[in-house]
Amino acid sequence: MSHLQPPNEPNDPNSGDGAARRGRSGSPEPDTPGQPGTSAPPEHRASARRGAAWARVVIPALVIVAWLVGAAIGGPYFGKVSEVSSNDSTAYLPTSAEATQVQNRLPEFLGDDAIPAVVVITGEQKLTKEQLHTLADLATGLGDLPEVSGAVSPPIPSEDGRAVEIFVPLDADADVDAAVEALRSELASTLPADLTSYVTGPAGFLGDLVEAFGGIDTLLLLVAIAAVFVILVIVYRSPLLPLIVLSTSLFALCVALLTVWWLAKAGVVLLSGQTQGILFILVIGAATDYSLLYVSRYREALRDHHGRWEATREAWRGSVGAITASGSTVIAGLLCLLLSELASNRDLGPIAAIGIVFAMLAALTFLPALLMACGRTAFWPRRPHVLAAGAAGEQSDAHLPTKGVWARLPAFVQRRHRPVWITVVVLLLGACVGLGQLKAEGVPQSDLVLGASEARAGQEALAEHFPGGSGSPVYVITSADDLQEVAGVLLTDDDIGAVSVAAAESPSGSAPVTTDGVQPAGPPGSPAPDPTVSHGDVLLQATLTVAADSAAAGDVVRDLRAELGDRAQIGGVSATDVDSNDASIRDRTLIIPIVLVVILGILMLLLRSVVAPLMLIGTVVLSFGATLGIAALVFNHVFHMPGADPAVPLFGFVFLVALGIDYNIFLMTRVREESVRHGTHAGIGRGLAITGGVITSAGLVLAATFAALSVIPILFLVQIAFIVAFGVLLDTLLVRSILVPALGHQFGRHLWWPSKKITD
Repeated sequence: MSHLQPPNEPNDPNSGDGAARRGRSGSPEPDTPGQPGTSAPPEHRASARRGAAWARVVIPALVIVAWLVGAAIGGPYFGKVSEVSSNDSTAYLPTSAEATQVQNRLPEFLGDDAIPAVVVITGEQKLTKEQLHTLADLATGLGDLPEVSGAVSPPIPSEDGRAVEIFVPLDADADVDAAVEALRSELASTLPADLTSYVTGPAGFLGDLVEAFGGIDTLLLLVAIAAVFVILVIVYRSPLLPLIVLSTSLFALCVALLTVWWLAKAGVVLLSGQTQGILFILVIGAATDYSLLYVSRYREALRDHHGRWEATREAWRGSVGAITASGSTVIAGLLCLLLSELASNRDLGPIAAIGIVFAMLAALTFLPALLMACGRTAFWPRRPHVLAAGAAGEQSDAHLPTKGVWARLPAFVQRRHRPVWITVVVLLLGACVGLGQLKAEGVPQSDLVLGASEARAGQEALAEHFPGGSGSPVYVITSADDLQEVAGVLLTDDDIGAVSVAAAESPSGSAPVTTDGVQPAGPPGSPAPDPTVSHGDVLLQATLTVAADSAAAGDVVRDLRAELGDRAQIGGVSATDVDSNDASIRDRTLIIPIVLVVILGILMLLLRSVVAPLMLIGTVVLSFGATLGIAALVFNHVFHMPGADPAVPLFGFVFLVALGIDYNIFLMTRVREESVRHGTHAGIGRGLAITGGVITSAGLVLAATFAALSVIPILFLVQIAFIVAFGVLLDTLLVRSILVPALGHQFGRHLWWPSKKITD
């Protein structure tokens, strides 16, 4: 494994190498207060030794117990996440969004705050009178379900007579997934065998979405843990060490989830299924990566020291700087998401940052305590042995690999650095060409869930027999004085099939509106009901002829807003999609440059250079562009995906840039340290050789954990899984291993400008 530590000056007595040199020289650091050679009384020295020995046992034990308690408390919260999470897209819009304002006012006109479910029932032939009578009784029975809030509409036949639709309002405070499942079970048990039913509409799609996220607590964790365990067994070839590293990651996740759960419970953050999945993967991947770095340092320290305490102290000193700097960079990038307008994006920042904090803490406290307790046994059957006297000194190459790819690659890159970096840059630029094919303007709600979806099948049946927007109308709030004028504008739109106004006196709760005014909704000759008026406003409901979640529906909303201006507010499913996509596009346009500037500043402070950070940022951006280009080709021509959410490039950028810089920090801090001692060119080769194995292993672990997201059948998560997994592998195996060292050789000592104390 490799030898990683932050850049310390060669003569720094507090550096990891300073401690190592003292251990290697055969003069261990004193465990008692005072300096060597002091004449403390023997009884004082004995007491100090007993106190130090006591502390070496008690402190690690207390750390282990503290993490065990935290994990024991946090573990049960895996089964309680649904209590504080929400997948309602409207809840994530900013309060200033027009769709949000309309959604908040709907109860004023429609009564109880309910989630509409659309039941579509179809037959192979035209429905008979007996069947219609049976369906009317069925609709009445659905109103008796405890999950139903409000009146269930009578069956509404289609023009072709082969289908009916029933509008069922579900209690917004109920478990939507359970409510939809109860509705589907009731239909399956009471519906005649020659008829087929579907539950669709906003409630149906939300139920399918929640069901798809149901595998996060079990399937996602099992797949991620299994993938990480296999990689760790291959890397360490030890049965015990992978379990120690995995327990570190899982304990970090338990405590992070406990913290996030209570913050969500208090309303400080908003937790969704996709945020939960990303949190799980990010904590497992990051904690494992940081653990790999510490284990590498601890293995080397055990070769320099006989005692566990001295080895632990040296390993901790040598790894704390790199782990803290890398984790802080990721946290800074994630917190930039606080600038997002969408709550789903904004809340991911602090939630994921909390996960990274506990990943770092676990790797720097719980893992060292466990390894100190196990000592060399943790590495069985390949226990590290102390180097023979004289085998290691200040200029020793004892920790450099002598065989394998990391022994040969540094010399090759140094000899051929110019053609190497030119070739890699050309390849990456070629991959960036695919960026033009990335369709990230939003996808229909019906395409969010991959695989079978009853709501999607119901939407298709609905579009076959009814206007495509049935059950998901466009809501228009306007002044009562402008009712007829606004209704006239709606009726002139070719994509709107019908317009009604909310009316409490109407049997159905609404009455049709035509160019002649509000029409009776009851028997012939009955008077037209008065519209429901709230604060001088009325609610119009426009049924679209196209699917409510289609691009055409979004165009209708945009055209209506442009034509009606301040005279009306427009909401509903279609308007929510429009506002969400607009907010996501605004977020990525604003946040991506800010993330670059923040990380660039951190790198300049860390490396004490201007050129090296600019080079690293440039390579990571190039890697990100190539990743998105390849992803666009794969999404369009291999998986034939319908497009992507506008937030996909933003999330991919934040994760890839933050994590890509993470690995470059591990590399460049060691390169700078070696360059101070040996010069830039030798330092680059030594840094690459020493860090190559552990960073590549860390990259494989992170790619495997993010790839595990693809087991959740949600389009957004599958796309993020591919982008991050592929991007991490590209950055780890090509950019960090070849391009960055080659460019470093090209710049030479100018890489560290304005510093002048590092030579070529």
